[in-house]
Parts: sequence; structure tokens; C-alpha cells
Amino acid sequence: MSRQQPDVLVLGGGAVGLACALYLLRAGRSVTVIDRGKVGAATSHGNCGTITPSHAVPLAAPGVLAQALRWMLKKDAPLRIAPRLDFALFEWLLQFARRSNAGECRRVTAIKAPLLLRARAELGDLVRNESLACEFQTLGTLNVYRDEREFEKSHASVRLAAEFGIVAETLDGAACRAREPALNDSIVGGYFNPNDAQLRPESYCAELARAVVARGGEIREDTQITGFRTGAGRIASVVTTQGEFAGHDIVFALGSWSPQVARQLDLRIPIQPGKGYSITYTRPSRYPRIPLSLKERAVCVTAWDSGYRLGSTMEFSGFDDSLNRTRLDALKRGAAEYLIEPEGPSVVEEWYGWRPMTYDDLPILGRAAALDNLVLATGHGMLGITMSAITGRLIAELISGAPPTLDPAAFQPSRFNL
Repeated sequence: MSRQQPDVLVLGGGAVGLACALYLLRAGRSVTVIDRGKVGAATSHGNCGTITPSHAVPLAAPGVLAQALRWMLKKDAPLRIAPRLDFALFEWLLQFARRSNAGECRRVTAIKAPLLLRARAELGDLVRNESLACEFQTLGTLNVYRDEREFEKSHASVRLAAEFGIVAETLDGAACRAREPALNDSIVGGYFNPNDAQLRPESYCAELARAVVARGGEIREDTQITGFRTGAGRIASVVTTQGEFAGHDIVFALGSWSPQVARQLDLRIPIQPGKGYSITYTRPSRYPRIPLSLKERAVCVTAWDSGYRLGSTMEFSGFDDSLNRTRLDALKRGAAEYLIEPEGPSVVEEWYGWRPMTYDDLPILGRAAALDNLVLATGHGMLGITMSAITGRLIAELISGAPPTLDPAAFQPSRFNL
């Protein structure tokens, strides 16, 4: 390359990649970020922007996979595995099934809870210290139920999270409606999570990019990775549609595309793309002041001064890039069951994105064994925004040789033989 080689080349310009770049710049490193499209325009763009330590209990809880299999032919199910021949998905599901038990659920919760509590504090500090204009608010979140049996079943998960410092306030239906008047009379109970927060994710990513450039970082958009040059146990350069790039260290923050790109390095990263959807509206007159999780329908509802969004659900359908009308309509129907005014006056955007799901529900953070200068920062599942800042800090500490903020052992790539 004719340009000077940076200390660190960050592959991927979503929330995680941009946060890694910013923390590395703050640590005194020179950084270039490359992204296949526009920064923050993929998974980081259209999610509901909730910051949720309350999500410490893993997806692989007892009974979850059995329910998903029963829903396979139900196209609007909250959690759906699309029927198809996919050996990578089959292997992933087998590993997921092995972990869907009470003992493993407790083990992972014990790891995730301190990570998410530290992530929540780190993100708040980052927004304040960098003056990121992203509508960050510390309002908590409210999980609500319409089915008494489902509400009772959820008590066990809430008690488990509380054992590891994630405390929620249990409310009956009347208390939920008093706390959030946008809810209708069907609500039977819920949980208020006081330590949760929210931001507008696309604004957050735009502000991270601004901060990266302001600190001297370079961002290269519309730069598709086509290959790698390796030698002596290192990545010598990354081959792209815009030429070759190199760095003393390479941070792999490619989210759901991690397995596809990693195959070019003979790495098998066990991530499956979990497809989520959202609809963004102008704000209705009776909008929720507190971000909501409508639990039986797996719909998240977030309102900002700048808009209103229904989102979530989970679909394992590979990289199907269709905007599935059935699943978008399911968001509307779900919201109508819980809210007095479920939709805004006009639709601004309909969206989908793929979450990078690991079968143990933990991110992959650390150096790859086979390549000395490759650092993985991927696999954040549904919590990429929540964990973006703490990931940035941990990766910067790793590359700079500083003592880690928290023990990274549970997140090492070596657990997958990477």
C-alpha cells in the first residue's frame, strides 16, 4: 500500500468494530476501519437500542429448543428455525441442545451477569466522556406478560439473574400499567429492570464513527474483503475490492459474516445468523416512556424523541435477504395485544438484520491461536450494542498489553479451538 500502515486494522464497522477502533485510538494506536458497506448500516442499524444487563440468562434455557422445533412450520413464531438442509446449522443446534439444561444455564448466567453489568457502566461512561449524541437515557426496561402461566414460569429466570446481581422489581398488572400507561388492560404482570438503558443505535454508530475520525482514525467504506495473504503465522495483508490493507494487529469484528470470511483463513467460527426485524415509525401520541419487552410475542418497543420502533423476534433462516412480510406483520399483531396505541402515524423504515449467535451465548474475544496478529471480537448475539463499549476496552487492553478490566478467560476463542 502507498498509505502508511496503521497499528491496527479493524475489519467491520458496526457498533463493536467502531468501539474497538475508538478505544484503540484512545490507547494511542493508529487505526483503520474497513467495512463492506456503510459503517453502522447492518446489524447495528435497526435494532431497538436497549442496553440490557437484564438479559444475563442465556437463550439456551431448558425447553427453548423444543419449543422452537414445535414452531418450525409456524412462519410468524417468535423463535423460528426455517426448515432446510444446513449441516452447519444442524451442528450448531446440537451444541445448543447440549447446553439447554439448568446447570449450563446457571454457569453461563454467572459469566454473563458481571460482563453485562460492567458493559452497562462502560457504555454510559463512553457516551458521557465522548459526548455521543445518541438519545441515551437511563429509564430502565419493563418486561410484561399477558399469560399468567408464562409470567409464573418466568420467576425462575428472574431469581437466577438476581443471584448474580441482576435485580428486577416484580409488578402485578395494575402496577405495570401505573408504571407505563401505554399498556392496555390485558397485562397480568411484569418486571421492571432499573439498571437497563436505551439509545438510538444508528445515531450511536454515527457518533462512534465521528469520534473515531476526530481522533485521527481512518474509515474505509464500501470495501469488500476478498481474501488474505498470510505467512509466518500472521496475516500479512487483507485483500479487498479497494486494494490491500495491513496492520500490525487485525481485529475481526465482522458479526454474522465472521464464519464466511474466516473460512478464507481456514477458521471455523461457530456462529449462526439470527435474523431479527424492526419497523420504525413516527412517534404515536400514547407511546411508551419506558422501553418494553412484550414477552410472549418477543417484541421489543422503544421510543425516542426522534421516533418509535417495534422490533426483535429470532429467525434462523441462513442469509435469506428477503424482508419477510409475515414476520413484520407479527410485530404489529404482537404490539396490538399489549399496547393501547401500538403503531405510529407513519412508517419510516422496515428493516431486518442478522445477529451473530454463538451456541453458548457468549462473545468470542481474544487472539486466534493459528495467527499471531488476529484478534477476534465477534459473536455478541442480541447484545452487540450493550457489549460494544466493554468489548472495545477489552480488545484495546489486549492489544496494548494492559491488565484486563475483567477476566477474559470465558470468552477466549480457544474454547472453540480457534
